[in-house]
Amino acid sequence: MSTPAPPPLDGLLLYRISRLLSVAGSMVIRLCEGRFGITRREWRLIATLANRGALSSSQLAEQARLDRARTSKAIGSLVAKRLVSRTQPGCDRRQVLLDLTAEGRALHGELFPLVSQINAQLLAVLDGEAARGLDASLAALQARAEAMVAQAELPKADRARRTRA
Repeated sequence: MSTPAPPPLDGLLLYRISRLLSVAGSMVIRLCEGRFGITRREWRLIATLANRGALSSSQLAEQARLDRARTSKAIGSLVAKRLVSRTQPGCDRRQVLLDLTAEGRALHGELFPLVSQINAQLLAVLDGEAARGLDASLAALQARAEAMVAQAELPKADRARRTRA
């Protein structure tokens, strides 16, 4: 018995989600970069801090689902733009908390409604039942993906290596 042929590229869930994010997300990127002078990664960190409150750098990276090196670079940029502040609680100089400045909160207050509106317009194509079904499906897919990652025995990413082992 032969193994079934893999689905075509357009039939792969992750490919379809990536394409959707590429198209719809481009509107958010244009707002971030064109109107607000921040990158999408910086926006992700701003939105996470607005949602979660003050966090350490590693907590922020974890909550935003970004690697620490990219988070650190974006934090440096946000501090330079005076959108995020670094404070040291207590005497421990190793611990630094990051939080939005007044300017960061103002930017979030302007940009978040615009991003929410893009999301609402996108979801408007679905009726209430379909939207609730999509929400439940996305939650189930997220939980499944997290369980798969926790169980996966995959090699670490090595972008410098171009050949397969």
